Amino acid sequence: MARRRYQQGSIRKRGQRRPVWELLWWEDVVGPDGIIVRHRKSVILGPVVQLTLRQARKLAEECLRPLNQGKILPQSTITFGEFVERYYVPHALPALKSSTQQRYRQTFNHHLLPAFGTWRLTDISALATQQYALAKMDSGLSWEMASHFRNLISAVFSAAKQWGYFSGENPARGVRLPEKKAVREKHALTLDQIQRLLGTLRDPARTIFLVGILTGMRIGEILGLRWQDVDFASGRIHIRQACYRGQMDTPKTQARRRIIPLPRQLAEALLRFAKGEADGLVFHSSRGTPLGDTNLLHRQLKPAGARLGMPWLSWHALRRTHATLFQAVGGTLREAQAQLGHSRMATTLEIYTVPLAEAQRRTVQTLADLATNGDELARFLDGAPPAA
Repeated sequence: MARRRYQQGSIRKRGQRRPVWELLWWEDVVGPDGIIVRHRKSVILGPVVQLTLRQARKLAEECLRPLNQGKILPQSTITFGEFVERYYVPHALPALKSSTQQRYRQTFNHHLLPAFGTWRLTDISALATQQYALAKMDSGLSWEMASHFRNLISAVFSAAKQWGYFSGENPARGVRLPEKKAVREKHALTLDQIQRLLGTLRDPARTIFLVGILTGMRIGEILGLRWQDVDFASGRIHIRQACYRGQMDTPKTQARRRIIPLPRQLAEALLRFAKGEADGLVFHSSRGTPLGDTNLLHRQLKPAGARLGMPWLSWHALRRTHATLFQAVGGTLREAQAQLGHSRMATTLEIYTVPLAEAQRRTVQTLADLATNGDELARFLDGAPPAA
């Protein structure tokens, strides 16, 4: 490690026609290998015609004061791309779930490395990060994607600071995004649409569709379901793992590791689908490997939805339908949160619940009947505390 010492720097004249005073000094930097080395630095103090040597020395003293007081920490010369490839991916990603690892790798390869890969960590400012996030939204990407980019950049700089490769302020923490607006309309299936799809789909997509509608399970949780997790005797389903792109993993959060009810109709459908199986994956290929959610989506679910006038149909729509119908038939928001495996109740309410027009109409009509009938209104208010 380079030895720190008090520096006065050296001042020299530079140039012939318009000479200037130049200050030179040594500054510690962190190399890509993590070793602190000393690099030569320089700055122009001002023209010789305007400054005497004594005045130039005073300016040099002011310039070097933060360095001599230890307020300037060694800066790293490593680039964003080098740090991500050599340190963040090998040492930070293994601690994450496989689905998160794949998403982060795709984000690095397709977005962040092309934009910041050649930049030094010390050169990426809060303004550059802000401009990048807004440019991505202007290009048509969603608010959620821009937020994901910001959060991943912030995670990289947090790791760099913790591991000694960055000493400044995290440039992603001050990024502000515009007001969040829904890019696509949220859809939930009606009861008629559910029946029509059940009559169109063929197994295994049909039974998978029924599991999604009646339980609200994620498609990864459905494809990772084993017969040992289905308790027909007690009428419960244990969610202990999920499948992502053919890889099995445990649930990301404690809220996702849960036990949910098994409706009688679904139990009967699963028993018919089992055909005597009692071990292994519930939904699997002929070789016993997990099914691919993307193949099922594009080969069976979406074509069926397109034929029936529902081009927006997706696995996520089944989960949203379950959440919407769950509350429409009297389930509380807290129960819906537990059923869907959400860590935050706001996620259940804001993202997964769609107002049902018919239920909303009945509620408004009931309110109108109550408000326009004096006797009913009086009976309803009887015993209520007086207005303050």
